[in-house]
Amino acid sequence: MKLNSKILIPLFSILIFLPNSLIANNELAERGDLATSDEIILNEVNGGLSEKQQQIIAIAALTAKGDLANLKIELVKGLDASLTVNQIKEAIIHAYAYCGFPRSIRGLQTFMEVLETRKAQGIIDVLGDEASPINDDRSRYERGKEILGELTGLPQTGPRTGYSAFAPQIEIFLKEHLFADLFERDVLTYAERELVTISVIASIGNAEPMLQSHLYICLQLGLSPAQLQQFADIINSKVGGTEANSAQQVLNNVISELNYIPSEIKNDQSERKSEIFPQGELIENNFTGNAWHTRLVTDRDNFNTTVGNVVFEPKARTNWHSHPGGQLLLCTRGKGYYQEKGKPIQLLNVGDVVAILPDVVHWHGAAPDSEFEHIAISPQLDKGSVVWLEPVTDEIYNK
Repeated sequence: MKLNSKILIPLFSILIFLPNSLIANNELAERGDLATSDEIILNEVNGGLSEKQQQIIAIAALTAKGDLANLKIELVKGLDASLTVNQIKEAIIHAYAYCGFPRSIRGLQTFMEVLETRKAQGIIDVLGDEASPINDDRSRYERGKEILGELTGLPQTGPRTGYSAFAPQIEIFLKEHLFADLFERDVLTYAERELVTISVIASIGNAEPMLQSHLYICLQLGLSPAQLQQFADIINSKVGGTEANSAQQVLNNVISELNYIPSEIKNDQSERKSEIFPQGELIENNFTGNAWHTRLVTDRDNFNTTVGNVVFEPKARTNWHSHPGGQLLLCTRGKGYYQEKGKPIQLLNVGDVVAILPDVVHWHGAAPDSEFEHIAISPQLDKGSVVWLEPVTDEIYNK
């Protein structure tokens, strides 16, 4: 899907890059085809990130978090996925611009340990290409300004505004160093550098405006909504639910503002209806939005439990409720939300299992951009039936 320039004009005029945007003009340049990488084009057709791209995200995210134990695991996976030594080094180096030298250097030291261990095991990893020499007589500032224009699709003209007028030196540093010294290095593509960028920003947290800006750039570079959804999934599995929830909300806003329809951001798995259980009957009470239920185990007396399959449309959810005997949720399709009273919302993915203790007040349902399906198991029925409470408000759901 091509981006709608009429929509992008007002959006890009308020973008704040990390650090904040250097855009000084609100007119959108005609979009060029920046997605020249065969890998990006192939994955656009297939609807997913390549294994290399997935490992770039995981490595960048764990570098930013300083989770060195898990970083070692992902570095090995990255090498096994045919990332070169220089590509991984470049991703960790690029990360420093967004999470600082200490995290980046610790990431590089961890990578050195991994390479030494593999060398001792007789594994010789591919070094890969070095960065090409820069043959351009223009100043680094002018080169950086041009690269920023390519990334955003916006001309870098006009007077400085906002923080760049307040502190002009940072605008110079950004264009000269970030967008020239780093982005000019062709060890990684622009799209790969942006995957590093959004992974670091999502992992350090509390930088949602910058994440939003870079998600727009990712779309401008040819990454699809489905691929960005996969990025959010990786943050959830490698970093945690809190960071993933924040990233998911920003991504939802970007997708909504650009008028993508839900089918354009779902992967094949989330689009496919369950081939195992029927959709069942529409639930009429204690739910917001449409949801359907199929009873799978009906012999309560002998098994002291109920088992059912529940399908939620996007945004549909249960009321607040509790189970005297507890409950288990087995997530089988799409993306969902789960929240216990007084705790943050958790993002649920296929394969997640939620163990809910007796009498814990909670709710669960679908994410805004995806249907959701789970098997619900309610054991210990002799302790009592479900206790239904008030609906989950939009304000709570949208947090």
